Amino acid sequence: MANDESMLVLLQRATHVTLQVLGTELADLTASEMNVLANLADGQPRTVSEIGVAAGVRPTTLTGVLDRLADRALLARAPRARDRRAVEISLTEAGARKAARVTKAFAALESRALDGVPQTAIAQARRVLTALAAS
Repeated sequence: MANDESMLVLLQRATHVTLQVLGTELADLTASEMNVLANLADGQPRTVSEIGVAAGVRPTTLTGVLDRLADRALLARAPRARDRRAVEISLTEAGARKAARVTKAFAALESRALDGVPQTAIAQARRVLTALAAS
């Protein structure tokens, strides 16, 4: 592998491998469902737009994912108290358990993958990924 290989190619490769591993551990969830659950794992309700921004997904794409999770009783929709035009998404008890499972799988994979990588390199990688996500 050349040192001048595109960061985006490397990111795509890492994403593919990550999703394969997580797909084995969390076979009952799609990658998009994992993403939504991980972004709601802190227990804070969010609007569809807020989840879309956090997950990097357009609200129109997100609707189907949210519908599937709601059909499985993993999340609930309710009008937002301060703006009743907005719909707030929150985890149900079953959703919170599933989100905790997703978070645990993410943390375990990250720990295995980054074992032995210096913390300074991990911090730099976080900055790079944050910049790519913001672009």
